[in-house]
Amino acid sequence: MTSIDFYILRSTSDDARLELACRIAEKAMLREQHVFICPASQAEARRLDELLWTFSQGSFVPHRVVTSEEQEQPPEPVLIGHGAAPMKEPLTDRWDVLINLSSDVPEFFSRYTRVAEVVDSEEQRRERGRERYRYYRDRGYTLNTHQV
Repeated sequence: MTSIDFYILRSTSDDARLELACRIAEKAMLREQHVFICPASQAEARRLDELLWTFSQGSFVPHRVVTSEEQEQPPEPVLIGHGAAPMKEPLTDRWDVLINLSSDVPEFFSRYTRVAEVVDSEEQRRERGRERYRYYRDRGYTLNTHQV
């Protein structure tokens, strides 16, 4: 069953939220896990694309922004997909980590071994995070909360 981790930030900064997502993605990638990041908007996808190159000095996180029109899963270990559901890799069943930055629970979340929900202190995002928490809890998922 999918394990759900909620990372609760004290900050209301968009960059802090996105940088935490980058750190989670990097850590998973270093463990040879495949990551799919689900941003809240296309603009956020572009910002993540930039941040994955610059969030940490000396880090290198191979990634790619994917679209719903793509027919095959790209080989990069970290994919960013706004409006695109992840596709199954052609030769493996790698559904390791989903990082959710959107306001809703992605319909494909249960394919993943682990879901990282990143929630900051901005009032509307915090309330949507509580709704997602209740959604997972009411369906019996294991929930972990980390104050960051």
